[in-house]
Amino acid sequence: MVIKLESDVFEEGGLIPARYTCDNENISPPLRWDTLPEHTISFAILCEDPDAPGGVFTHWMIANITPDTMELPAGLKKEIKLEKGAIQGINDFGFPGYGGPCNPGGTEHRFIFKIYALDTTLNLNPGFKPAEFLRALDEKVLDEGQLMGHYRR
Repeated sequence: MVIKLESDVFEEGGLIPARYTCDNENISPPLRWDTLPEHTISFAILCEDPDAPGGVFTHWMIANITPDTMELPAGLKKEIKLEKGAIQGINDFGFPGYGGPCNPGGTEHRFIFKIYALDTTLNLNPGFKPAEFLRALDEKVLDEGQLMGHYRR
């Protein structure tokens, strides 16, 4: 992993502020990355909770972020289609866009934000699901990076 993924609101291994969870505004955190690998056609972002009681829970998926985009602001719209051709999938809560940490009370979970530099744009239908997103990534990843945060209710 060469891409360094960062946020202004939490550090690697740090606590995700309540503003970005279901306990508050439930908006996506700001993210930025530092590397544009050669031959990158698009970026994709995934956020998952590997500690969810039922297995990995997908909180966010974005595909087809243009290579001239090196950051995302906080509070992206919860819509399938975004600016410049980017699209968001349906998370495991059942709606498009970001759904923040919402783990059972008293438990601490890890939330892993991943970025992928891709050699193409992903051919996904509006309203794509996590399994479709992961299949579409297959053999298209040039490089990746991640940022992990914690949250406890």
